[in-house]
Amino acid sequence: MHLAAMLAKLAQYELSQNADRLTIHAKGHWTRETAAGLDETLSDDIANLDFRHVDYDLGAIDDLDTAGAYLLARAIRQGREPAHSWAVAVGSDGQKTLMAMAADATLGRPAATTRQWFDTLARVGFAVERFWVEVVETLAFLGKFFVVLFRCLLNPRKLRIKSIVSLVEKVGLDAAPIVMVLSFFIGAVIAYMGANLLATFGASVFMVDLVGLSVLRELAVIITAILLAGRSDSAFTAQIGAMKMRQEIDAMTVMGLDTFEVLVVPRALACLIATPILTFLAMMSGLFGGMLVAWLGASDVSPVLFVARLADVVDIQHFWVGMIKTPFFGLIIAIIGCRQGLAVTGSVESLGSRTTTSVVQAIFAVIMVDAIFAIIFYQLGV
Repeated sequence: MHLAAMLAKLAQYELSQNADRLTIHAKGHWTRETAAGLDETLSDDIANLDFRHVDYDLGAIDDLDTAGAYLLARAIRQGREPAHSWAVAVGSDGQKTLMAMAADATLGRPAATTRQWFDTLARVGFAVERFWVEVVETLAFLGKFFVVLFRCLLNPRKLRIKSIVSLVEKVGLDAAPIVMVLSFFIGAVIAYMGANLLATFGASVFMVDLVGLSVLRELAVIITAILLAGRSDSAFTAQIGAMKMRQEIDAMTVMGLDTFEVLVVPRALACLIATPILTFLAMMSGLFGGMLVAWLGASDVSPVLFVARLADVVDIQHFWVGMIKTPFFGLIIAIIGCRQGLAVTGSVESLGSRTTTSVVQAIFAVIMVDAIFAIIFYQLGV
């Protein structure tokens, strides 16, 4: 046990090369005391290799100090020719900072100077650039998706019915309980707030109008879309991203399979089918929550009066206003989730980043499209 503990504290490394990319897998304790003896050995192992890029895998490192980082960074200049670029493929933020400092020292670069206003404006500029790149790439992805979708609809044999049915179950049926419970409480909260506010004017019965309009037109639709964005959208990105990391998508391409037909179209159709169903269940659950609070709360509106008032003052068009938006929301959620999944690179960090981006983009797009619909319906007088 004592010997095993001592060996675990030693600095160790493995080298692997793929074309002109050299990967250094480091593990153990890379500190001045434990790694100093590897300087000559590492230099000799790298001296005759021909590479242009160095990747560092630091995931198995237990401890890293400046000396260890500098020792690893020397590999950038120790091949037949100096490497053109380097990157920390796997590692923590602190390890990346140390490696960046050591690499700058190895390459003879001057220390970075901070310019507060310039750096702030530069970050804003880079953010705007990334935003437009995301917009353009998403629109290109959307165009390719519709091309493949219409091709599948013209030739229904290309549709993967089993995959669609399975995804409808995962996206729709499995999400129904949480959607209905959350909508129930949202309807109850709206009814409670409306009853307290309207009771001061002696108009508690108008609480029925408030619950009906808000739940049918907006709340049930938005709550369902946001839950799908957090639940299904992230799942799509994680599933496809994991396939991308395991090179399963590359294998599909080699086999002649269209990744859009296999992965994107079934998920989009499943969301198109499941979202209206979930929204309808959310509407019914929200109305039931409002009715329960109206009956048991201070307003004392009976279920019969609630239903009669709802049928009199809330027109059926409000129901259809909410339902019309659901296919668009479902399509947005599926496309963003699949697009971010296919954009995942080979690292776990990329998978986590793309999953977060997927959820944020989906929620942002859903709210933006809902605002556009609200403006359109207002102009149409609906």
